[in-house]
Amino acid sequence: MSEEIDLTGDGGVIKTILRHAKADAVAPTTDNPVVDVHYEGVLAETGEVFDTTREDNTVFSFEIGKGSVIRSWDLALRTMKVGEIAKIKCKPEYGYGSAGSPPDIPPNATLIFEVELVACRPRKSSNLGSASEERARLEELKKQREVAAATKEEEKKKREEAKAAAAARIQAKLGSKKVQGKGKGKAK
Repeated sequence: MSEEIDLTGDGGVIKTILRHAKADAVAPTTDNPVVDVHYEGVLAETGEVFDTTREDNTVFSFEIGKGSVIRSWDLALRTMKVGEIAKIKCKPEYGYGSAGSPPDIPPNATLIFEVELVACRPRKSSNLGSASEERARLEELKKQREVAAATKEEEKKKREEAKAAAAARIQAKLGSKKVQGKGKGKAK
């Protein structure tokens, strides 16, 4: 199992990498502060799932550093790269504290999240659609590129087959002329 990384120095937020990102993967930055994540949150005490994006295969998007999520998420997601999956264990003071988040999260609850960083991107400008629309657009572009590459490869294969067939016909004609040429000599 991967080592535990104490992100706060006091054991308040512990990160364990479950799947490393590729070496060239991007991380959130000031230019790309908006992150899209898949996650599942469970109560450490009971193991009960209190929230997840996995059931409906949605992503949760937020901007790092704006205070729109619990502190442990702001801290942990800054250290992740796209494609990485990590277990984030957070003490109450880095989660929902003494208030909890009724009815799902009781007061002073230690939480465990499995988080996958799906994407990080710039702040949304007025001419961009929603995150899901952007993902759908990118997925469609990817499919189009794959179809174009497959079509190009198929055309190349057909050209090579046509060249091979033409070469075989030429060889066959040349071979038959040689055979015919040997038999047409003058009689002595």
